[in-house]
This record gives sequence, C-alpha cells and structure tokens, in this order.
Amino acid sequence: MKQSRKGMEMKGQLQHTESNETYYISLSGYDLINSPRLNKGTAFSDHERDVFDLHGLLPPHVGSLDEQIERRIQALRDQPNSFNKYSFLRDLQDANETLFYALLLRHVEEMLPLVYTPTVGEGCQRFSEIWRKPRGLFLSYPNKDRIDKILNHSRYDGVKCIVVSDGERILGLGDQGAGGMGIPIGKMALYTALGGIHPEHCLPVLLDVGTDNEDRLKSPLYMGWRHHRVRGEEYDAFVDVFVNSVKKRWPLVLLQWEDFAGSNAARLLARYKNQLCTFNDDIQGTAAVATATLLSAINVTGVPLEQQKVVVFGFGTAGIGITNLLAQLMQDTGMPEQEARNRFYAIDRYGLVTENGKDVRPEQLPYARKEREVYDWKQPNGEITLLDVIRHAKPSVLIGVSGQAGAFTEQAVREMAKNTIRPIIFPLSNPTSRSEATPQDLLDWTEGRGLIGTGSPFEPVNLGGKKVHIDQTNNSYIFPGLALGIIASKAKRVTDTMVVAAAKELARLAPTQKDKQASLLPSFSESRHLSRSIAQAVGRQAIQDGQAQVADEDSLSRELRANIWEPVYVPYELRQSTPDMPRNCVDAKPKPGFA
Repeated sequence: MKQSRKGMEMKGQLQHTESNETYYISLSGYDLINSPRLNKGTAFSDHERDVFDLHGLLPPHVGSLDEQIERRIQALRDQPNSFNKYSFLRDLQDANETLFYALLLRHVEEMLPLVYTPTVGEGCQRFSEIWRKPRGLFLSYPNKDRIDKILNHSRYDGVKCIVVSDGERILGLGDQGAGGMGIPIGKMALYTALGGIHPEHCLPVLLDVGTDNEDRLKSPLYMGWRHHRVRGEEYDAFVDVFVNSVKKRWPLVLLQWEDFAGSNAARLLARYKNQLCTFNDDIQGTAAVATATLLSAINVTGVPLEQQKVVVFGFGTAGIGITNLLAQLMQDTGMPEQEARNRFYAIDRYGLVTENGKDVRPEQLPYARKEREVYDWKQPNGEITLLDVIRHAKPSVLIGVSGQAGAFTEQAVREMAKNTIRPIIFPLSNPTSRSEATPQDLLDWTEGRGLIGTGSPFEPVNLGGKKVHIDQTNNSYIFPGLALGIIASKAKRVTDTMVVAAAKELARLAPTQKDKQASLLPSFSESRHLSRSIAQAVGRQAIQDGQAQVADEDSLSRELRANIWEPVYVPYELRQSTPDMPRNCVDAKPKPGFA
C-alpha cells in the first residue's frame, strides 16, 4: 500500500503521457526498436507499426506508457535483491529510455537507492559481469591519440553536460578501474530524472588509465585496460588531452568531475575551473547539501551557524569542501576569516590536523590547530583522537566523510551528547557499509536528541516506540538543479557563489522552516520542483556574477522551460532518406511548429 501511495504522489510530476509533438524518424524495424532513445516497445501505435515495418516484431496489443510502468514496477519488485534490481534497471535504460525515466520519476523514492547510492557501489564492483550494451564513452590511455576523433562523432552533437570519472575512488570502495563507469552513468540518469535534462544532452565518460585493484586485473571478466594506473606527468597529460578535446568540441559544455582520488580531485578542479564550465560534485555538491542540511538543523536548535563548533571527521576533498563552504557562510555574517576557521576541528588519518602534524597537506593547513593550543589533548603516541577532540572542544556538530564504518563510537557520541542539547550528527560516507554510524545507534546514544542526516539511505528507526524517517543527505538534492541552472543560464564558469546559491535555496525549502518537528530535508518525491527552484537560484546568481549568457530572469525562465524534458512518448512519422543520410542515422526532428 505504501508503494502505491508513492506512485500516486509522483504521477503528478509527469505532466502528460502523450505529446502533441511529432518527430520524423529515419530508422525502422529492428534499428528503431534497438534504439533506446526512440524505442516505445508495445506502445508503438498501429500507424507507427505500419510505417516503420514493426508488425510481427511486436506483440499485437498496443499498450500505453502507464501500462508499461505498471508491468515494469511489478517485474522490478520481483527481483530477489538490490543488485538484481540495479541490473534490471540498467537493462531497461539500455532498451527504452523513456520508460526507464518515467518509471524512475513515478517511483523516485523507491528507485533512487537502486540506480545510485548505495546499490551503484556493487554495480561498479560487478560492472564487467553485467555490461551488455554501450553507454557513454570509455576513453582509455592507449587511445589517447584518438580522443578528438571519438568525441567528434555526430551522435554527440547534442551534448551539453558530461560527468567524468577515472574510477579511482568509487564511493568508499576505492579503485574500481573501468567499473567506475557506473558512477557517471548513474549521475547522468539523475540529471535527467531529477533535473529534467534531456538524455541526449548527457554524456557519461570514464577515463581508463588502468587500475591498481589486483582483483580486477586478475579477473578474466574485467573489461578495462589491464594495466596498473598511469600516474604523474603521463596522467596529467592524458587528462589535459581530454579537457582540451572537450573544450574544442563543446565550448559551452558543463563538465562534472566525479570520484577522483583525493590527490587529484582538488588539483584538477583548481587547474581547469577557469578554463571551462566545471565543478566537482564530491567537493562542491557534498559541501552544498551538507551545508543546507546543517542550516535546516539550525532551524530546530536555534543556535546560529557562527556559534556552532564543528568537527569534520575525514579531511580529504569532501571534508575540506564542506569546511570551506561553512566557513565562508560564517564570514558572510561578518565574522573574521581566522575566527571562522577556528570554529572547525579537522580530523584525518593521523587524528586532529595540527600545524606540525604528520602528512598535513597544504590545503589542510588553514584549519590546522596550533600545537600549543592542543598540547594537553594528546594521547601517548602523540595523536589526538575523535574522543579527545569532543572532550576538549565540546562541539555541537559532527560530520563524517571518512569512509570508515563505525568511526563514530558510542563513547564519543555519548560524550558529545553530554555537552549539547541537540547534537547535530551527519555520518555522510557511502555506501551504507561505510557509514560512520547507524542512525539507530546515534539516536540511542543521544537519548533521541540527535539531529541525524546520513549519506546513504537507512530504514526508519525506532524512537520511543515510533518509526522515524532519517533524512539522506544526498548530493542528488543539489547537482541536478545546479546543472540545470548552469545549462539554462548558459554559464561560462561555475562560481563558488553559484554553489552557495544552490545550498541556500535547498535550505530555504527545508520543512524545518515551518515546523521544527519536521524532516531536515524535503521528500525526494518533490525532486523536479526542488531542482527547478535550485536551478532558478543558480541561474540568477550566474547573471549577478556576470557568467550567464542570458540577459535577465525572464530569459532564464524561458531557457529553464526549454531545457526540462518529460519522459513521455511522442508520435513518430517516417523521414524519407536522402542519398547522403547514413542508414542508421538516429534523428528525431520535431514537426515544424512544435520545436
């Protein structure tokens, strides 16, 4: 019964199940049915079956998109586990994109954990087992001299946004090599499902520079380049070839970096952020959604942001990104820069980050504590643990992006709860197996007073005999709307203030604005509305920053409407071939007057 209610909630987001547009198509027969972007399956009309030679290739019943959604959701729910459901949905996406996205949008809360975190982690680990049809681009190191030619194919003419990974840091699972392609595919699916960006505008890319995962290299099923990772100057040169090819091919494209190792993620973003329109979701998207969730929690506690003391456990790219954004918001209230930085306690591999600590990287130094300040906090081995920091600093906020399961111990959390009436605790690592703590434990250890947000989805927890929903602090709240706003505004660059605008807009839409007992974040069933609002805020900021290529908000609104796609079937008519048209050309040209 619960699932049916969710389906009805989402049904309103599909504005219609038929379209008045007509597209002229040059494919027919098997070629048409085997095109995932154009396939309708049993929903091809009798007229379309006549003109495209489909009689006999399909069962005689002419179905509808609604019927297909019901058939597929039943088949999906019959799958024995989450991975089988993930594989089922990947097959559906490669067979019929319209049906895949209609199903995803109609049942978004049920589908999201299957097409992305946490299930996508296993999908990456087992990518070579289930790969069947090409999706996206594998750009391998041996093909570095062919990248221009690969990108220049006409099938990519409509690309407006790219998600690229090199597969080295897949969630908390480490190096998955070519299997990391599951992440760009999943991200692009959410660009479309949650943001409304047309699938033909989205291109997933995997830079295959080898892998240091011995299990993958030894596996006879592994489909990637069987070579240890290329690093150093060769790696940088390869990435440079890719970026330069992208800039030539699509001067206005949005390039999103995803799941690069900490040693490369911030460095590559810094190198290219002023060369093209680009952002890193692990750094900026994670920071934005964590910030929005914290601002929502502050609606409950009543303690202003600038008075919070924040421990960030895991001070790599995501941790630094979160800290930088929160510190900037504190400064925006008038707080001096150093005073804002002093509100944070950064914990990394060797404990609290200090000015003379072990392996402290340059980007961590602004938040390193003075040795004299924390001298009495140290353990006999010289390290300062999470428990030590909580005992001495008495933080009000604890954020985990470490990938270390169980890192938030009962002793540390209970110590935090002694000094804070409503402790704010966000174990953000994913997949679920890498979460720093479970929500049930956190509520038990804080006597139900904790305000909890997790990076991966968890089942409702028991609080005082009642089942309570736990908010998933998922980047999916941010990056689809951020991307839509960038595309609609035709932004030349992604500024920090555009990311801040996305975070503030999500916080403005938080249920706690009106009800302190409400969830920290809106329901994913509102995803299209959320993305539209975030896109409007991002586009507005792009105009203010001088980065937009639309003149004003009215122009921005028109571009937003033009860039939002609904997964509905469009009537087809046969386009007559011309001598210079390739036989397998996939073109979907709207009838004049319906462009």
